[in-house]
Parts: sequence; C-alpha cells; structure tokens
Amino acid sequence: MPQATQIAEPRAPTAQEPGFVRAIGLFDGTMIVVGSMIGSGIFIVAAEISGQTGSPAGLLLTWILTWLLTISAAVSYGELAGMFPRAGGQYIYLREAYSPLWGFLYGWTLFLVIQSGTIAAVAIGFARYLGVLIPSVSPTTWIIPPIALGSKYAISLSVQQLVAIAMTTLITFLNTRGVGLGKLIQNVFTSAKTLSLVGLILLGIFVGRNHAAVADNFSHFWSVRGAIAIEPGANFLRGLIPTVTVASGFFGIMVAFGVAQVGSLFSADAWNNVGFTAAEVKNPKRDVALSMALGTTIVIVLYCLANIAYLCTLPFAQIQNAPDGRVATAALSAIFGGAGAAIMAIAIVISTFGCNNGLILAGSRVAYAMARDGLFFRATGKLNSRGVPGAALVCQGIWIAILLLLRTRRVDGSGTVTYGNLYNDLLNYVVFSVLIFYALTIAGIFVLRRKRPEAERPYRAFGYPFLPVLYIVAAVAIMLVLLLYQTQTTWPGLMIVLLGVPVYLIWSRRSSSVGVRA
Repeated sequence: MPQATQIAEPRAPTAQEPGFVRAIGLFDGTMIVVGSMIGSGIFIVAAEISGQTGSPAGLLLTWILTWLLTISAAVSYGELAGMFPRAGGQYIYLREAYSPLWGFLYGWTLFLVIQSGTIAAVAIGFARYLGVLIPSVSPTTWIIPPIALGSKYAISLSVQQLVAIAMTTLITFLNTRGVGLGKLIQNVFTSAKTLSLVGLILLGIFVGRNHAAVADNFSHFWSVRGAIAIEPGANFLRGLIPTVTVASGFFGIMVAFGVAQVGSLFSADAWNNVGFTAAEVKNPKRDVALSMALGTTIVIVLYCLANIAYLCTLPFAQIQNAPDGRVATAALSAIFGGAGAAIMAIAIVISTFGCNNGLILAGSRVAYAMARDGLFFRATGKLNSRGVPGAALVCQGIWIAILLLLRTRRVDGSGTVTYGNLYNDLLNYVVFSVLIFYALTIAGIFVLRRKRPEAERPYRAFGYPFLPVLYIVAAVAIMLVLLLYQTQTTWPGLMIVLLGVPVYLIWSRRSSSVGVRA
C-alpha cells in the first residue's frame, strides 16, 4: 500500500463561519445510537440465523455473542471518543492512530457503501412495508421501466423507489434545518419504535404464548434441527475445506456462528454513529462513550428478548421457514390473524423512518470532516446558517438517490430478466470491511497509548488490554470464517476499500496544490 501523504492540521472555522451547535445531551446521544441500530433487521434476520445455527440455543447465543462483541467495541471506543471529541468520529480515530490514508479509506467506504447503502436499504424497507398498508406503493408499478445499462445493470423508477427517495429527501431537508430539529425527530421516532419493539416482546411472551411451541423450543433447547449446509465460498476452496453444518463438530460450530454474525452484526451496527456528531454533543468527553455503552446495551437486550418472544410464539421450524424471512410478521399473525401483517407494517414504517433520520444526521458529519482535511468536495466542509453541514447532507442525499435508482440485472437460462437492488450487493460486500475497520480502530487504542502517552484521556477503555484484545481476536476469527465461507462477498468488499487508495492520492495531491488544509 502506498505511503500516506501527510496533510496539515485541521482547519478551524473562521470568525465568519458558523460553528456547530452543542445541542445533543446524553439522552439525545443514546437515542441516536438506539435509533440508528434498530431498523428492520431484528424483524427478519432470525429466520436466516436459526437456519445457520440450527437450534433455539444457537439463535439466542448468536445475539449474546453479538452483544459481547458490540459492547466490547463500544466501551473501547469510549477512550478514543474522549480523546477526539470532534465531528467525524471513527474517521478521526483512524487518522490520528495511523495516517490520513486510513482515515480516508474508512470515510470513503462509509460514504460510498456503508452509510449510504444502509440508508438506501432502510428506505426501501420503509417503502415495502408502507406498500402493505397502501398497495399502490408497488415495486412493479413503473414510472420509468427498467432501462438496461449493459448486461448486468439497469436504472428504473418504480412507485416504491419514488417513495424511498422521497423519504430520504424529506429527512435530509429536515436535518438541514438544524441539529435541534434532527434530534427532536430522532427522539420521537426512536421512543415510538422502542415502545413498538417492547410491545412485540410483551405480546409474544405473554399474549401469544404458544404452549406447544414453548415446550418444543425450550425442552429441546440445544437440539439441532433443520440446519443448512454451509459451503466454501469459492470453487477452488471446495477441495481444501469441507462443507459443514453446526452439527459437524467444533469446526462446524465455529463456521456456523461466524457466518450467523453477518446478519446479527449488521442488525446491530451503527452504534458508533454518535461519535460522528461529537462536535454537537454538550459534554462529548463523557456523553459520547456513555451513549455508545447505554445504547448498545438497550438494543441488544431488546433484540434478545424479541427472539425469546419469537420462540414463545412460533415453533422453531416456522421461525426457520418464515415467508420472506418475516419472523415478526409471522409472530403477530399468530396472535392477531390477518391484522398482524398490518400491525407489523406500521411498526416497521416507524422504525425505518427513525433509523434513517439517525443515519442521515450522523453520516454527513464524516463527509464534513473529510472535506476539512481537503479529502472531499470543498463545499461539504462548510456549515450552513443553522450550524449543520448542509452541503454534506445534500451530497449524501444525491448519492443515496443514485443507489436507489440503480438496479442489478440478471437473465436466467430461459431468458427471464429479474431486477435486484445494487445496494444489497454492495452491503453484502462490506460486512467484512466493516469488521476490518472496527478491529483497526480498537487496535488504535494501543497505538495511541504508545504514540501519545501524555494525551488527555477523560475515559480509559474498560477492561484494557484484555477486552480490546478479545474483540480483535474474535473479529479476526469471524473475518477468517467469512474469507473461507463467504468468499464471493468478502473479496469485492476489500476491492471497494482498496479502490480508495488511488482516490486518496488524487484528493491529497489536489488539496496540496490548492493549499487546502484539513
């Protein structure tokens, strides 16, 4: 990898420029964490996880492992958040621990895929479940029918896509009006969807309690049934490593739980987003770390309880084979009959709107920080009259709309053409890359303690050095499993990250030539 080009110290706002407004308190920060984490994943990924792990115990243990990994990372990030209470969060941590190149690679991947792709996926989830309530919001009612862009890609505009674009555009506009409005929307919608999830849990455990399902699921808690075979991820590996299931012994268990973490970690991601907004937190040296720890604990406890609710309501085979993976809908349908789908749709519409508000609010701060370093469009490094990065919000919104318009195009043997969503492929590619950046960031704690031993650390990583090391080891183990058994989606993720290297060199040389300082 090329040597990183050095850039100047961060450029502070001039007297004529507005500054960030410190309006985010501990409750607001926790709501950003909770709201950004809870999207639609918890309502659907249990089907895939239960197939991979093969038992009620495996389903719950997957979420417990996710909680251990996430809370370990969150309490470790607290030290970095206290050291660098600036807009940009993880981008700043990687830049300071290693070099501007590593910060840029994270910011590049975040803008291109991680944040924008997630927002696009959540927006389509919003439109899809709105379509349950309003059938005219359809993925096949075309405003602009698919137009082929070569053999593998297309562009289109359906009513569903239009609603998704309208949703992200509205949230983007509202967030340009100031962080006060953004946090109000976040608090209202996060409170509403948290109560909805609590309601689902209480209904599943106490109202929809299926005694036959409870007896079967908990009496045979560890019994493996219906586990799917997990094959090596590339043809050249199939003669070297075996196809396994969770019943294949210790190696099979490691593979099954490693692969299962893709769904659960993705559903529990975005806990670090409050770090992006540190410049707007009232007491960032304390509240960013606390928000991460409190928010991740609240969410994973709710996720574990939601899965217990599924196990109390549905036989395990129904969880594994829920139509379209919609386990929560199946659970509510078991309780309320035909009305269950509508109730779940309302809950997910609320959940996805609140989730995207948090993601859109936070993600734009990374583009702002990159621009202050001369590594992104200069206009995105300025705050508007409301003290928020309005141009960065707009730039992010345009890219999200492009991702929503682009489609994948596949032709089967009979000539039938099917269309998918490009961002889904991109998101599959970057789960591996996200783990790389998390592990690197936590390793940065060790680097910075050596490089800057005298730096102020209002909060020191809990359990240092053991807990950070444990996270790094676990993350590396999961990455190795994904390299072997999800090869087709891991190497493209690495390519997306590495494509950022020449882009970084172009941006850094451009900023040097025009005298832009970060």
